[in-house]
Amino acid sequence: MKLVYVSIVLGLLFPTVASADSAEAEIEFLVSAIGASDCTFIRNGKRHDAMDAEAHLRMKYRRGKRYAPTAEKFIERLASASSMSKKPYFIECTGSEPVPSGEWLMSHLIDYRKN
Repeated sequence: MKLVYVSIVLGLLFPTVASADSAEAEIEFLVSAIGASDCTFIRNGKRHDAMDAEAHLRMKYRRGKRYAPTAEKFIERLASASSMSKKPYFIECTGSEPVPSGEWLMSHLIDYRKN
């Protein structure tokens, strides 16, 4: 019985901890946002269209899901740099300079959570 109370209290104290379902939804939103954008994804110095970027990040998430229990960890561990070369990813949208993909994704995550 004490365990139930501890679980309830912890749940009330830490409501910002994302459930697996909400993390999945947030990651799906982020990957889809890249694919739906008109931006260019720059990976290892090569330019890729948005659909290629989406496919690449879906593959990385599918293979490395255990390293990304939250959207923030997905951004940090899988969507910000090449796991092979360690070179950062960039996103370049029409009329703007390339920005690190982590910044672009975090901005979209913040907007998503506002809604």
